[in-house]
Amino acid sequence: MTDVPADPTSTGTGAGAPTLDPLLLEIVVCPACRADLDLRRPEPARVELACRGCGLVYPVVDGIPVLLVDEARRP
Repeated sequence: MTDVPADPTSTGTGAGAPTLDPLLLEIVVCPACRADLDLRRPEPARVELACRGCGLVYPVVDGIPVLLVDEARRP
């Protein structure tokens, strides 16, 4: 595995961490209301996707967005 520079789509805390594909971020939408999602990093070790429409926040686990309404939380 090669080192990956830190960027906004990095889902880990340092080089070599898995990343979210920027193309994925462009096409994925909220399963509840179909609005766009924004990548957020509330803590260095935690990444989530927040809906611009309804406000639900979806976790990202091991670089994979968990886009299940039942797993989302309200901010």
